Amino acid sequence: MNVTHILIDDSNPLHRELPIYRSGQVGCVRLADSDYRVYTSLEITAHDMAAMFHYGVVEALNSLPFISEANNGLDSWDEAFLPSGQIGSMIGIVRECMDGLAGKACERVLLGWHDYQEQDGRDEEAVPSGIAYWRTIDPVKTAGFLDRLIGFAEEAAREGYDLEFVL
Repeated sequence: MNVTHILIDDSNPLHRELPIYRSGQVGCVRLADSDYRVYTSLEITAHDMAAMFHYGVVEALNSLPFISEANNGLDSWDEAFLPSGQIGSMIGIVRECMDGLAGKACERVLLGWHDYQEQDGRDEEAVPSGIAYWRTIDPVKTAGFLDRLIGFAEEAAREGYDLEFVL
């Protein structure tokens, strides 16, 4: 079986259109507001999104009582809210995750794949090969994002905001 390996390049517009190319945001909201409003937000780039999952940040944060429509806590393809009273705990978890990045080197991680599917009656050359999508993760860049996330969360806590994660 032939497998095509695609290394995601953020500067390639074709790559940014792929469904596997995921970014998100963290927003300051007030759950008690009668209308939904995002007061300010922090972008989660596609690199940082992949890194948060790869380095276990999302998994670690799921020890907190996130509120989500799907009841899956903090999860991919979902929105989840963290009440302001839990932001201090979130910051502690993110700091621990940052500490775990020390000494790590850049690495390539598998984001997803399409399997090869043979179709009856077709020439094997005409059947598409499998595709594996990869991304290079930089722990220094990730630590910078996590540091910005901590600063954003500290400001949110001071202002009495709740946090909304859109992953």
